[in-house]
Amino acid sequence: MRRSPWTSELEAPRLEIVRMRRRHLRGVMAIERQVYARPWSPNLFVAEMSDTSNRSYLVARLGKDLVGYAGLICYGEEAHVTNVAVHPEHQRQKIASRLLLDLITSAIDMGATAVSLEVRVSNWGAQRLYGRFGFHPVGVRKNYYQELQEDALIMWTDDVRSPAFARRLEEISAELPDGTRPA
Repeated sequence: MRRSPWTSELEAPRLEIVRMRRRHLRGVMAIERQVYARPWSPNLFVAEMSDTSNRSYLVARLGKDLVGYAGLICYGEEAHVTNVAVHPEHQRQKIASRLLLDLITSAIDMGATAVSLEVRVSNWGAQRLYGRFGFHPVGVRKNYYQELQEDALIMWTDDVRSPAFARRLEEISAELPDGTRPA
C-alpha cells in the first residue's frame, strides 16, 4: 500500500502491464521456478522476447514488484499463448485475466484471427479463465507435461477479430477490479 499524495488514504498500487525486457528476467525466473515443474531457461526468454515482429511477452508489475508474465507467438492468422504465470502470493487477483486480455489484444494487432494454448488437464482454474475468453477444448496432447506425467488440453478460440469477441473483451475488462483494469 502507498499513501496517495494530498490525502491520508492508503491506496493499493495499480497493476501495470509492460513489454518484457531483460531487466525483468530475475523476477520472471523467480516466478517460473515456483509455478512450473520444468521452467524455461533465461536464454529461452531472451530469444522469445527479442523477436517483437511476431511475439508478445508481457510482465505485470504492482509497484516495483513483478507479479506475473505472459507470452504469445503469432504465425499469420494464428496465435499461440506460450505461457501465463502469476506469483503464487498474487494469484486469484485477476492478474492472469489482465495479462491474457493484453496478450489477445496484441495477437489481434499482429493479425491473428484465432488463438490457441495448452493447459494441464487438472488445472481447472486456468481452464475456467480461458473459457471466459472463449477458449474451448479441441484435443489432448498425451503426456505433454512429462515431468508431471500429465496430458495437456488443447484449447482454441476463433474469430478474435469479430464484434462479438470485442464485446467479450470489453465485458472482461469492465469486470476487472479497480487497479487491475486497463487505464
